[in-house]
Amino acid sequence: MLKRIFPFLVIVPLLLASMASCSQGRQVVKPDDIVLVAPLPNSVVTSPLAVTGEARGFWFFEASFPVRLLDGNGNIMAEVPAQAQGEWMTENFVPFAAELDFSAPATSTGTLVLEKQNAAGLPNPEQMIVPVRF
Repeated sequence: MLKRIFPFLVIVPLLLASMASCSQGRQVVKPDDIVLVAPLPNSVVTSPLAVTGEARGFWFFEASFPVRLLDGNGNIMAEVPAQAQGEWMTENFVPFAAELDFSAPATSTGTLVLEKQNAAGLPNPEQMIVPVRF
């Protein structure tokens, strides 16, 4: 009996989490589209903040995509484009880098948001949301 119920115990929470993220007006990124090297989730960040990783070429438009740092209240502290460090017109992974300068926030936590470039202006672009500490 437990063998029959176990898959549902795993699948249902994943589906609920997926629906919750879409209902908040954002589409969470597929894990095989972008890889963040730095900063790691929940790490302490200081200014200037170096953001590095790899994203599939379709995440870029004109070799960049937006990166934002938010404080714990959702206020934008810094926003810059992440720049491709190689040929971006591909479906393969392309290294990227960005550097964000920011002042000390009033909150002890925040969020780093990497957003798939949305040249068409479609609603709910894919995002990678990374919690950080200050």
